[in-house]
Amino acid sequence: MTYRRILIVVAASRFMRWHERLQQSLARRWPQAEVAFHFDPRADDRPASQTQLLALERMLLRRNKETLCDLLHVMPQNAPPESGPDIAIDLIGDASLTCAARVLRPLYDGQKTDQGAVAAILSGAAPTLAVEDAATGAVLVEGLPSFEAADGLIGGLEAVYSRICVLIEKALATPDSAVATSASHSKRRPRALAAFAACNLAHECARWLYHLCCHSPHWRIGWRFVDGPGVIETGDLSGSKWRTLPDETTSFAADPFPIDWRGQRGVFYERLDYRRGVGDICFQPFDDTGPAGAPVEALSESWHLSYPFLIEEDGALYMVPEASASGAITLYRCVEFPAKWEPVATLVEGVEAADATIFRHGGRYWMTSVVRDGYGGYSDTLAIHHAPSLFGPWEAHELSPVLVDSRVARPAGAVVSHNGALLRPVQDCARGYGKEMAIMRIDALDPRTFRQTLVAHLGPGGDWPGNRLHTLNRCGRLEVIDGAILTPKYMPLRRALHRAIDGRGLDA
Repeated sequence: MTYRRILIVVAASRFMRWHERLQQSLARRWPQAEVAFHFDPRADDRPASQTQLLALERMLLRRNKETLCDLLHVMPQNAPPESGPDIAIDLIGDASLTCAARVLRPLYDGQKTDQGAVAAILSGAAPTLAVEDAATGAVLVEGLPSFEAADGLIGGLEAVYSRICVLIEKALATPDSAVATSASHSKRRPRALAAFAACNLAHECARWLYHLCCHSPHWRIGWRFVDGPGVIETGDLSGSKWRTLPDETTSFAADPFPIDWRGQRGVFYERLDYRRGVGDICFQPFDDTGPAGAPVEALSESWHLSYPFLIEEDGALYMVPEASASGAITLYRCVEFPAKWEPVATLVEGVEAADATIFRHGGRYWMTSVVRDGYGGYSDTLAIHHAPSLFGPWEAHELSPVLVDSRVARPAGAVVSHNGALLRPVQDCARGYGKEMAIMRIDALDPRTFRQTLVAHLGPGGDWPGNRLHTLNRCGRLEVIDGAILTPKYMPLRRALHRAIDGRGLDA
């Protein structure tokens, strides 16, 4: 879609840093268009207690660093814009713009102003975001942000503002699309701002005490040998008993990817050392009875590594570890199995991406990942790239990012072909990071299309005790998952707690 002039309508009294960010993003997407602001002269109608809470959080939680909620000074404009825009974006909720050919409006939990987002955050929930055609009421795009990186009201609003920018851009790119709305907002019961502030302060104190006493989160890997259908085919965790890899006192283990490479079987995984706070990739050898010997370090960089996705190509083994801090998605080749790898290609650069997952479909290579641009969580914005070969050139899907939805965006393991369908494990982070999983069936995928359908939902408990479920993979008979449990730093208490948990269905 091409535009000559895009108008963004904001209240001069509430012109914020995220509005400027939106303008810059649209100007990059449509460089031939004029992307201009119209400043409405109305007064700021937010409750004084809300602005006071934002100021307090900015001082205590952000140490006066810039946020997307910061107000920027502008002069109001009483006159309407001189020339009619092709399209206008109404960020005040009730702008009268007879000069615009079409008006789009963001919705926050069904409300026309961001006070709907504030109400949702105060109730302890992420708001459903949408962009509607103001004339018809048709919803063009919809999304659900993730809040795993949010702290207080500012953190929640930054997640909301950054993702509504993505949705506005998607709505502008496909203005004739429409979606069926999926959320109900009638049961929201927001707390008073004073109560929210007190609860948030108590939460921060509790989190500080928790980290003082416990490793958080403490992930561990479950494994079992399976003959016949596994979790991704059956949609549940039942069957043979899950066992866990030996637990380490100074690190956790997560993101397992099993492999049988030229007769050597084992699991690559992320090991995060609590003392360094940075993840490396390790390898746990397996034999026909289970873990065989001590794990070995396979790959380490100066930045955090996790999610060691594996792919075989032309007789060689490659890895694409998650390395969002590096600003790129990098392909490594195995030089000497399992502990010597070398970078051989940058697949995508200038991107903050997590959990890149590659698969083949329709004669091309496809890569899903979740992306962010400095704000919000890592679990809601799905990007897709495709290429004629593993080494590229990789280009973005026409709709990328294809969706904003913390329930079904983030990859959780390799894509599997089953009965002619591509099944995609994903993280469901609607209740928190890594809380649950889902199995999605890819119904349509080409450079211009992407559709998926939920086929199963998985949660921890019962067959896999703990409070999280995060990754699912299988190679041959070896099936692996991971999850997190409470892990006190005081060793006698830790051992007693783990014995109690493992006695409910796991063997350590």
